[in-house]
Amino acid sequence: MEDLKFCPKCGYESLLWDGEQKWSCSNCDYVLYHNVAAAVAVVISCNGEFLFTRRNQEPKKGKLDLAGGFVDLRESAEETCVRELYEELKIKVDISKLKYLAGLPNTYEYKNIPYNTLDLFYEYEVDEKFDIELELSEISEAVWIKKDNIILDEIAFDSQRIFFKNFIAG
Repeated sequence: MEDLKFCPKCGYESLLWDGEQKWSCSNCDYVLYHNVAAAVAVVISCNGEFLFTRRNQEPKKGKLDLAGGFVDLRESAEETCVRELYEELKIKVDISKLKYLAGLPNTYEYKNIPYNTLDLFYEYEVDEKFDIELELSEISEAVWIKKDNIILDEIAFDSQRIFFKNFIAG
């Protein structure tokens, strides 16, 4: 974060990072906040099994993940779930069947920049497993895992590990 030095308003090399949330310009008093980003993660469940994807890009390439992603401007969390499930798995979901489960803080590092996120967890139950058309640029495989077979250390992100740790514990 300290690498950002030039003020986008006045152009001087005068930005100072406070070490936590904002940059401020000592020349023109400009302030730039690094606010929390909203993201969703969808727990797709079918008869006691859960659909995980395996990441095919950094961060955490090769680790298990849930379908989901960042909320776009003027988009609800539920709309994000619908969009991300279609983009990543090519499945169309009924927005009314999404069930909010929890919200947990997380840090998502992308190109050496840590983004603080609030990950919103939703459940989407299906009656039967379905064929998945993967977005291979993002996902290398999709796997159904029973609750008792989930290995927390294989899960990519802290928020998802905490979520499943609590979920498994009951």
